[in-house]
Amino acid sequence: MMKKTKAHFTCEYIINPQHRISVNLIGLGGTGSQVLDALARIDAALYKLGHPGLSVTCYDADTVSESNIGRQMFSPADIGLNKAVCLATRVNRFYGLDWEAVPEFYNLHSTPANITVSCVDTVKSRLLINDSLKSNYSANYLTNPYYWLDFGNSAKSGQVILGTPKKIAQPKKSTYNVVSKLPTIMDLYDLTQIDENESGPSCSLAEALKKQDLFINSTLAQLGSAILWSLFREGILNYHGIFLNLKTMRTNPLLLK
Repeated sequence: MMKKTKAHFTCEYIINPQHRISVNLIGLGGTGSQVLDALARIDAALYKLGHPGLSVTCYDADTVSESNIGRQMFSPADIGLNKAVCLATRVNRFYGLDWEAVPEFYNLHSTPANITVSCVDTVKSRLLINDSLKSNYSANYLTNPYYWLDFGNSAKSGQVILGTPKKIAQPKKSTYNVVSKLPTIMDLYDLTQIDENESGPSCSLAEALKKQDLFINSTLAQLGSAILWSLFREGILNYHGIFLNLKTMRTNPLLLK
């Protein structure tokens, strides 16, 4: 008897919603600024396919600095502006959208969304997001958190992990061995054991590039966005993450278990 392939079927509400899918994009820095444009492209494609599309809210309390120019999606004219407001305004004008910006850090009182996309660089932020998603699960389709897509990277390597705060209903009869719960970044790794030291903001692009290579963020953003697109377009996943190493030019999928 052949062993069934493991698969996760996308939440039915994500595929056939009555309203636009709500998305919280947390962090608009090196990765988040790239992901925002990818979300706009996904929205445009979904709309053409008859799907209501996305309603994105951007969270970031930081302002644009000179060191951000070149590695993040900002220009010299943006220096001093809030990152979330700056990029949300730009993407709204470019694509004709009405997405929102919150010039604050995401917190436990923030309104949850169907899909949370975190592009943060601290363990503390991930712990807070995890607590928020688990405490805000409800029957309200507009704010019910179904998926959490987390981006993380070092100088030349990184990972993207798609998880589910709770189980997602799966087909009762399937040729696949269905997986209802995708492990989140918090399920896979005990981040509470990490001794994290804040290094502070970089004062120049040269200094910033010592911490994160020029193309690690944009490459990771494209790979993670491709997972999200598959969630909508294909409606089924055999993997829920990707590990990237730019030094060896290798990518490895995180298969379902």
